[in-house]
Amino acid sequence: MNGRVFVIGLGLIGGSLALCIKERHPQSYIVGYDVSEHNVKLGKMLGVINEDVDSIEAGAVHADLIILSTPVKETERIIKLLSELPLKKGVIITDVGSTKGQIVQKAQVLINKGVTFIGGHPMAGSHKSGVSAAKQLLFENAFYLLTPEPNTKEEEIQCLINWLEGTNAKFLVISPKEHDLLTGVISHMPHIVATSLVHQADQTSKTNELVTRLAAGGFRDITRIASSSPAMWRDILLHNKEVLLKLLNDWQKEMDKVISFIKKENASELFNYFQHAKNVRDELPQNQKGAIPAFYDLYVDVPDYPGVISEITGYLAKETISITNIRIIETREEINGILVISFQTDEDRLRAQECIARYSNYGTTIEK
Repeated sequence: MNGRVFVIGLGLIGGSLALCIKERHPQSYIVGYDVSEHNVKLGKMLGVINEDVDSIEAGAVHADLIILSTPVKETERIIKLLSELPLKKGVIITDVGSTKGQIVQKAQVLINKGVTFIGGHPMAGSHKSGVSAAKQLLFENAFYLLTPEPNTKEEEIQCLINWLEGTNAKFLVISPKEHDLLTGVISHMPHIVATSLVHQADQTSKTNELVTRLAAGGFRDITRIASSSPAMWRDILLHNKEVLLKLLNDWQKEMDKVISFIKKENASELFNYFQHAKNVRDELPQNQKGAIPAFYDLYVDVPDYPGVISEITGYLAKETISITNIRIIETREEINGILVISFQTDEDRLRAQECIARYSNYGTTIEK
C-alpha cells in the first residue's frame, strides 16, 4: 500500500505504529504532529516520520490514514476538529485509546459526514515512554482490538488491517461496549487496585516507618502499574465510568466475602478461595501479550561484594543483551542478595539466563 499517513501524537504507540507502517509499506509517506517540539525533532532524527507539520489541519487534509495517538480526552477534541476539515475522500481515521465507548460515540460526527472512523486499541506497551522508545516489534503477537460501528464496510476494516499488518498483531473485531468491559476487568481494575494498595501502604507508613523499607521488594513489584501516568488514568476512569462503577461494586462484594471468611475463621473457605484463584491464574496464557505490559524480570542470586553488578552486566554486554532496569533485593542480610534485571522481551530474558549460566555459577529464576 502507498499513501500519506498522518500520526497525531509521536509517543511510544504512535511512533511504533509509524515504524511498523514504514517497514511493511515502504512506499507510504509518514507525516507527524505532536505538541512537543522535542518529540517531533526526535521523530525525524530517528526516521520515525518523513515530515512534520505545524498543525493538525495541515497534516489531516491530505492524509489517506489518520492515527490519533493521544490521551482520550485530547482524542475527543481532535475528532471534533477533524469533522470540520475538508478531509480527503476515502480517508480512514483510527485511534489507539484504551476506552472505546465514548470515543466511538464522539466520532459519530465524522461518520455522519461520510468519514470512516474505526476505533482501535493495540494491547501492548512498555515501561518506557516517548518516541525514543518506539520500536517496530512492540505489537508483535499482541492483541489489537478494533471497534468499528455496525455500518462500517468490511473492506474498510480490512483496509485498516492492511495498513497495520506490519505490527504482526492479532486483530480482533468487537463492539465498543464489549471492549470497555474487557479492558475494565483486565486492565483498568488492576490499576485501581494497585494504586489503592499504594495509598494504604502510604497511610500505614505514617505510623510505622518499617512499611516503606519492607515495601521495596515484592510489594513494589506487584504495584508497578501504579506508576503509570496519573492524567491518563484519570481520563480512562472517567471515560469508562459505568463499567468501572459496576466492577468496583462487585469488588466490594468480593472483599466483603473475604472479610466474612476471616471473621468466622472459616479455614476451609479461605483455603478454597486461594486455591481457586491459584488454579485460574496458573491456567492463564504465559507467552501471550495482554492489556498490561508484561514484566520480563530475571532474578539472579548474587554474593554481596563490590563489583558484582558490573560483573553481571559485563556478561550481558558481551552478548549484546540490552536491559531496561536493574536493582538489588537484600533478602538475606550479609549473605546473598537478589539482583533483579528487567528486559524488553522474553527472548532477551532467556538469552540473559543462558549467558549468566555460561559465565558464572550464579543461580537464576524466572517467576511465573
